[in-house]
Amino acid sequence: MADFLNLIPIEEIGIGMSASYSQTITDADIKAFAGISGDRNPVHLDEHYAENSRYKKRIAHGLMTASYFSALFGTKIPGEGCVYVSQSLNFKRPIYIGDTVIATVEVVKIDLEKNRVFFKTTCKVKNKIVTDGDAEIYIPRDRN
Repeated sequence: MADFLNLIPIEEIGIGMSASYSQTITDADIKAFAGISGDRNPVHLDEHYAENSRYKKRIAHGLMTASYFSALFGTKIPGEGCVYVSQSLNFKRPIYIGDTVIATVEVVKIDLEKNRVFFKTTCKVKNKIVTDGDAEIYIPRDRN
């Protein structure tokens, strides 16, 4: 884990570098995300509705996990001033209230010529992958 990182020049980023962030999902998180995103699907907000769904209780928004990747990119590696280019996401398992999500980003490729860094992105709950994918980040040369 690389908690000390915040503004890494692309030349100092290496394959295998990683950073992680953890968040325990609360009712307030889900309601706040619904308010911000506009996604008020009752499977996220209505206990009775969720009980009759395939999940049997309320679940967190899958895209909430992508926001954890964004937090890592903007504050840890590569840090301030970087710009998201793309993100693929695979939602593998539901996330419930009370689950602790551990998001991890790991450098898998660097393109110095185009100022791009490519990452494997993973979120786990109880050591099981709930979301994974790949991200591409652009690092402006003049971030200082």
